Amino acid sequence: MNKSDLIERVARDLGESKTTASRVVEAVIKNIADGVRTERKVTIAGFGCFEKKQRAAREGVNPATRERMVIGPSKTVGFRASQQLKETL
Repeated sequence: MNKSDLIERVARDLGESKTTASRVVEAVIKNIADGVRTERKVTIAGFGCFEKKQRAAREGVNPATRERMVIGPSKTVGFRASQQLKETL
């Protein structure tokens, strides 16, 4: 499922237009991203937890030249599914 499929399903479930559903989906995504950025963690009961993570610097290999290189530290987002979501799979 991609974003447009999700918007179609939300529109159908709410009995609303795709425009309204798109605004809802965009608002949810924006607020999850803002929450992870400012609060470091967003937990949605019954679904899971989005958490800001820091990757340490590490050594890697340039695939084109096979030369060893240092990959700098970076930020990422992790997701851990709730037990309830896992049981539905």
